[in-house]
Amino acid sequence: MSRGEGKLKLMVVDDEPDNLDLLYRTFRREFKVYKADSAFSAMKVLEDEGEMALIISDQRMPEMNGTEFLGRTLEKYPNTVRILLTGYTDVEDLVEAINSGKVFKYITKPWNPEELKAVVQQASETYKIVTQRTNTLTRALRRESMLNEVMSAIRESLDYSSMLSTIIQTVGQTFDATEGKLWPVEGDRLMPESFSYQNPEITQNNFSFTPEQFLEVVINRQIQLEESSDQNICKLIIPLIYQQDLLAVLALYQQDSSKFWSSEDIELIESVLEQGALALSQAKLYQHTRELAEQMRNELEVARQIQSNLLPQSWPYFDKLRIQACCYPAREVGGDFFEVYTHSQGDIWLALGDVSGKGVPAALLMASVMSVMRRELSQEHPPDPYEIMQNLNIGLCDHLISNNCFITMVLARYTPETGLLAYANAGHIYPLVWSQTALLTAENDEVKPNFLKERGIPLGILPIWKGKAGTIDLNSGDVFLLTSDGITEATVVQEATDSREQTRVMLQQEGLWELLKQHKNQIDLNGLLAYIRANNQVQEDDQTILSLEVL
Repeated sequence: MSRGEGKLKLMVVDDEPDNLDLLYRTFRREFKVYKADSAFSAMKVLEDEGEMALIISDQRMPEMNGTEFLGRTLEKYPNTVRILLTGYTDVEDLVEAINSGKVFKYITKPWNPEELKAVVQQASETYKIVTQRTNTLTRALRRESMLNEVMSAIRESLDYSSMLSTIIQTVGQTFDATEGKLWPVEGDRLMPESFSYQNPEITQNNFSFTPEQFLEVVINRQIQLEESSDQNICKLIIPLIYQQDLLAVLALYQQDSSKFWSSEDIELIESVLEQGALALSQAKLYQHTRELAEQMRNELEVARQIQSNLLPQSWPYFDKLRIQACCYPAREVGGDFFEVYTHSQGDIWLALGDVSGKGVPAALLMASVMSVMRRELSQEHPPDPYEIMQNLNIGLCDHLISNNCFITMVLARYTPETGLLAYANAGHIYPLVWSQTALLTAENDEVKPNFLKERGIPLGILPIWKGKAGTIDLNSGDVFLLTSDGITEATVVQEATDSREQTRVMLQQEGLWELLKQHKNQIDLNGLLAYIRANNQVQEDDQTILSLEVL
């Protein structure tokens, strides 16, 4: 609000000296009155003294009339209240005065002093209200603009430490502090590491806060303001609190008394720090989440290594057999497993299975089934695959049913002396058997794979496992292949149709056989699986494959 010595400023403009003197005497007690004998001299007064609360101007003046003069002041001083004096009753002049000059009232000469005083009093109240609203709106816009500016700078920080540094730098610079510091708080204790701001124009360090001041803010969680104009010192300490959680304490120091923070500034700083506390809380939570995620990744990597070690890493060399196996979990750990076990009596046991689900729960069940299966296989005279499957179901059924899980698997025993392969299938994909020798010598379409279709229900469905066992003789050149559904359910690019648009289809066992025929010169499971994985950027399920080739 424009004030001079506690009074509103009023300017009277008239080319008649007597009128000027009369108007001056009338209002000099209530207002700080300025006189101008022409529109041009009035413009000079405005240039020197700034905005007037009220202007009382005569209409008929030489060089520039009152309407034109008031119109010229409108853009620069929109809040000024304008009153026009006229000794004429020209309607067009009055209309122009009201429209172009935004005249509050017009009064005809000679005026009634009491009427003029009443109009001026009303005009001054109008000016106060308009100015107050304008200032309120200006403060609100400034507040919003500053909040947006500060919060944009703060939220650009991605991590917790970076945000702490950004908060003190941005607040210190925005509110023209001499120096500033920000201490993060953990468990109502100031952390030893602090983040600082110093005005680049200030070379001397005068940051003189005592530990007791910060301790009091931490305990009471209240703003502390210390101000001394004599010593040119203003100290401000504000806690950053979000949902009753004290996150940090910010201290600002100002050594220029002309820049001491007003109550409005402090309110704005509080508003900024309220939003800063929210952003800091989110950054802290994000950092904590990242740390937990990193810890989980490390633990899962250990779990992956442990699970990988549970699977056979090597097996004895056989003169007349070639065994290959590989397993790729969809996540760090998975539910697929395989086994290659050579019994002391000479039998070779092969198993491949899939625990329902993915991730850690499936991996734990996978470890359990392998433990129980190896106990069965390590007996001096292990039973046939069908009985072992029943024993596995008995040992794991309660645990599987209680966790709403099941296991599909194929267990096979190959006896090199006789070439007999005995197997049992608990709801798993059909094993494949074919003659690699015939595949190499005959036309592709002439060789068909043998799908071993004897199968029972998955483990963990019923208390007693039921299914059909099977046997088959393997001759020289025959291949026995086991896969998990992560391979057969992978997608591949189908040949282009007439529309020349490529489509992706599920591989399935028929598609797997076509790939095996394409790579018939040498059975390379790692290469085959690499080809399938290359066509699937996202692995949806664990992928495991195992083969036994009679040489």
